[in-house]
Amino acid sequence: MTPTCVLVLGDTHLRDGARLPAQVFELAERADAILHTGDIVEEDVLAVLRAFAPVTVVLGNNDYAFIGRLPERVTVTLGGVEFGMVHDAGATAGRFARLRSWFPTANVALYGHSHDPECSLAGDLLVVNPGSPTQRRRAPQHTVAWLEATDGVITEAHLVEITG
Repeated sequence: MTPTCVLVLGDTHLRDGARLPAQVFELAERADAILHTGDIVEEDVLAVLRAFAPVTVVLGNNDYAFIGRLPERVTVTLGGVEFGMVHDAGATAGRFARLRSWFPTANVALYGHSHDPECSLAGDLLVVNPGSPTQRRRAPQHTVAWLEATDGVITEAHLVEITG
């Protein structure tokens, strides 16, 4: 079977979608779906991403323009894999248990807010924070995440360093 390719990004904090790094556009061209973990900030960024693939996004703490229009948490199934999404997963202590309680049947939990990239397994739950392609803050580099799902199984999951 052909995998379902998923681009995961978050914390873009842009007002102009054209200002996304070129590498994000290259990945978006290959994606079957784009999942954004919040702080998309402006409608233009969402419109630019939607030109590439269907986009699912959750409400971030800086998404004032989207209050009442975006969910704080959502689940979506792609390639037979259930993804749970939230912007702020809370403190590091207890995070995995908290994500599992919010998304009890999910295979993957996605979150943002901290800008700290993560791709780790917590029991049977893959936990991913894509970092940010535009504001790395304390992270060593700008990042997004790339996942591939086939027949209900994640076959590829890794962070992608955004260099330009």
